[in-house]
Amino acid sequence: MLPRTIGRAVILLAVEAFFFILFAAFMKTDETGKVIAFLLFFIGLGVMFKKWEKARLTLTGLFKELKIVAGAGFVAMLLTLPFIFQASPYLIHICVMAGLFAILALGLNFQLGSTNVVNFATAASYGIGAYASALLAVHFHISFWLGLLVGGSLASIFGLLLGIPCMKTKDYYLSLVTIAFGLIVYILLNNFSWTGGPNGIPNIPPPSLFGHSFKEPLSLFGYQLPFQSNYYYLIFLLVGGSLFVAHRLHHSRVGLTWNAIREDEIAARCHGIDVTWYKILAFCIDAFFGGVAGTVYSHYIGFISPENFAFIVSVVVVTMVILGGMDNVFGVIIGAILLTILPEKFRAFEDFRVLIYGLIVVTMLMFRPQGLFPQKMRIYKK
Repeated sequence: MLPRTIGRAVILLAVEAFFFILFAAFMKTDETGKVIAFLLFFIGLGVMFKKWEKARLTLTGLFKELKIVAGAGFVAMLLTLPFIFQASPYLIHICVMAGLFAILALGLNFQLGSTNVVNFATAASYGIGAYASALLAVHFHISFWLGLLVGGSLASIFGLLLGIPCMKTKDYYLSLVTIAFGLIVYILLNNFSWTGGPNGIPNIPPPSLFGHSFKEPLSLFGYQLPFQSNYYYLIFLLVGGSLFVAHRLHHSRVGLTWNAIREDEIAARCHGIDVTWYKILAFCIDAFFGGVAGTVYSHYIGFISPENFAFIVSVVVVTMVILGGMDNVFGVIIGAILLTILPEKFRAFEDFRVLIYGLIVVTMLMFRPQGLFPQKMRIYKK
């Protein structure tokens, strides 16, 4: 029995390694033609996998049977990315930004995916966390680690303040309120003198841990990694923590209550669910995730301005959730990664970025409204 299990584990790790190598090769590709060829290959692979039922069932069975092995192998491969991209700091930077957007998308998924509340104020909570930690660090020399908590908490308070008036509205009226809130925050950041106005806040200090500044190269196992690697491993831990929280919330009574509200709000009220409270809770948690991501972003870049938190950021995060699969935690992360990497690979079409996001949303809603990775049916076991 043991040799058979080892053999299956080897096959599983080989499959993971194959896709990881493909991903690394895709990241290192700059030519538009090769990028398109890679995308066509991935699409063809997905279609073949869907059609070939025996292979699909075998592979999914392997992943279910050897979850720990699959997870450990996946984590180990992700930890090696800074070593693989050692000569290309820009690729590590893209991975860091993908992680930040994954945190934003996970937060929004509590509303858009779990509760069916369309919130376009993600950029506002993202900016509030960034400005709060940046101002504390620049003017009061507060450490990044304390600023991380303060930025997330302050954004969560603003999420509460936004959620209360939103409970007086429904459907697209609620969405309009969140759009207005995001625009108000953007205008205030542009006009207040203590936020730096349109000039923003420069010289935001980087985090430091045990005397090691995150702006210094990272030395590991005899390798000198670019300073972006510090932030990559920090984001890796934060995304892992966010994923754990999101997964536990999804499978908790709170997640089930959010789903009940999403399916039929009137029926949920009739069953004694405090709809207002649970919706506001989703606002607060979403805003906290946004504030944490904003704090990391401000200290990573070292400079922020209102343009970093414009309305388009909220549109992008909404698109990520819709593309990945609403209320599917892992799907949302994949959607965030795809919509962070692909625009960088198609820089030639940067002027059409907003148009492309719109086309993605319309296409997904028309042909696959459940997203690339649909929500899985809840299964309860004794």
